[in-house]
Amino acid sequence: MRAAFHDTAGPARSVLRVVDVERPEPAPGQVRVRVALSAINPGDMYLRLHSAPQDFQPVGERTGRIPHQDGTGTIDAVGAGVDPSRIGERVWLWMAGAGHPWGTAAQWTVIPSEQAVALPDGISDELGACLGIPAMTAHWCLHADGSPRARTVLVAAGAGAVGHYAIELGRIAGARIVTTVSGPEKAALARAAGADLVVNYRDADAAQQILHAAGPVDRIIEVALTDNLGLDLAVAGPGATVVTYAAQPEDPTLPVFPLMWSNLALRFALFLTAPRDALLRAATAITAALREGTLTPLPVRSFGLDDVADAHEAVESGLIGKAVLDLR
Repeated sequence: MRAAFHDTAGPARSVLRVVDVERPEPAPGQVRVRVALSAINPGDMYLRLHSAPQDFQPVGERTGRIPHQDGTGTIDAVGAGVDPSRIGERVWLWMAGAGHPWGTAAQWTVIPSEQAVALPDGISDELGACLGIPAMTAHWCLHADGSPRARTVLVAAGAGAVGHYAIELGRIAGARIVTTVSGPEKAALARAAGADLVVNYRDADAAQQILHAAGPVDRIIEVALTDNLGLDLAVAGPGATVVTYAAQPEDPTLPVFPLMWSNLALRFALFLTAPRDALLRAATAITAALREGTLTPLPVRSFGLDDVADAHEAVESGLIGKAVLDLR
C-alpha cells in the first residue's frame, strides 16, 4: 500500500515522503480501516518537528511513522475479539497514531476497535474527518469541570477547529456561548456555528463588549493563554475556570494575586493524555450529535497523498478550516 512516511524530524518538505509499505493486519482488539480521508491537525506538525529517534517504530520493513491521528474510512478486517459484523462499517477515527506508527495518512490503517466509531447514515466523510482531536478536545474542555449547562462559556478562536466544535457542543449541552475572533470572515464562521455573541478580540473594548452583553463568564476554553490571559481575567467571574488546550512558544507569566482574587481555576488539557473514560464519553456524545444533525463540518481543503507536504505547509500557514488527504 502507499503511505506518507517520515523517519526523522524536520520540515515537511524535507522529511515527508510517500512510500510503499506492506498492508497491516489487525492485532487482537483492532480493526483495519481502508482510509477515505486523513485529517491533519496542528498536533501532527508538532509530532513531525519534534520526534526523537526512539519515537520511530517498525512500519513493515521500515522504521519510522505514518502521520495523522484523525480520518474516516471503512472497516475491511477485524482482529481477534472484535465482532466480524463490523466489516463494511463506515467509521470516523481518533488517535490512530498514538503509541504506534500506523497513522491515517495511508491507504489502510489499524486501530483499536473503540477508536473506530460508526458514522451514522448520511454523514459525509468530510464531516467525519473534522471530528477526532478537535471535537473530542472541545468536549473534554467543556465537561472537565462538570456540565456547562446554564453556564456562560467563552471560547477563544471560535473559527478554529476546536473552537467550532466547542461552540456547537456547548450549545448542545445548554451553555451560552461567547466567542472571540480576529476578523469578519472568522466572525461569520463562528455565528454560523451558533455562537450567541461574537467579539473581535483586537477591539480595544473587547472585554467591555463581553461584560455588557453577557456578563462575567463561568468557563473559558483557551487556545493562546500567553496572549489572552489579560482578556480572560477581565471577563472571568468569581470561581471561573480557564481550560487551555494549546501551548505557545513563550509561556505566560501568571499574575498570581488577580488569579487568587477571582478564585480562578486554571486547567491544562491535552487530548493525548486525557482520561480514557472522558474520551470514550466524548466519542459517544459526538456520535449522538451526528445522529441529531447538530454538528457541521469545517471548511475542508483536500490534497492528494503525494501532496502531503503541501497539506502540512497549508496548516502551518494558518489555513482556515481543515486540511485532509483524499485517499478515495
